[in-house]
Amino acid sequence: MSDTLVVNEIYLSLQGESTFAGLPCVFIRLTACNLRCSYCDTAYAFTEGQRRSRSDILETVRQLASPFRSPISGLRSPGLPLIELTGGEPLLQPAVLPLMTALCDEGFTVLLETSGAHDIAPVDPRVHRIMDLKCPSSGESERNRWANLDHLKPTDEIKFVVGTVQDYEWLKQQLEAHRLAGRCPLLVSWVQPLTPGQQDRSLQPVPPDHTPLSRQELAERVLVDALPVRFQLQMHKVIWPPQQRGV
Repeated sequence: MSDTLVVNEIYLSLQGESTFAGLPCVFIRLTACNLRCSYCDTAYAFTEGQRRSRSDILETVRQLASPFRSPISGLRSPGLPLIELTGGEPLLQPAVLPLMTALCDEGFTVLLETSGAHDIAPVDPRVHRIMDLKCPSSGESERNRWANLDHLKPTDEIKFVVGTVQDYEWLKQQLEAHRLAGRCPLLVSWVQPLTPGQQDRSLQPVPPDHTPLSRQELAERVLVDALPVRFQLQMHKVIWPPQQRGV
């Protein structure tokens, strides 16, 4: 197996989602994705990127993490920053598996953002896998790999990205059909509208019979139905412009 990966960008920011939201995190965004979800806000990662060796990637991560790992006025930041592999779809590149293992071996807390369309079983068990279950308005719900549910650990997380009434009803059906409550943390994200520059032509259309759901409506439905989920917004899009890269 080659030890190189095609990398779109590596940067330090705040984790904007998941149960780790708000913590400093080094993001390794890999190039390529075989899905074209209607709401995708990182279409630039479909093709843009440069091939880099695992050792080069690790060195960049160490440099970005060094302020948190070195004594400053007698203080340290144990466990920080987090490291997240995202994309694109990281699991499209086999060399991501030994990279995640190497990061774990160095003592980092490692997160993997994955679409749920690829086998998560080979991922190092120390990695926190944040796995989507694609809702119907994504245009990619037929790509969900349901066998992945059997591989989830309590330290993993399932994310539903909800943009329409139909998505919400589908979410409730999956919670019951697969008995997801208590399996691992469940995340519900609202689909933030794309800016004109993010509306890539290759993205799937939202089905014409779907009814959009505002973030307030989504939050209120979660409360009324007493769903066992964590409602979340993309924190980084509140702090920085939604289209800004490297945040």
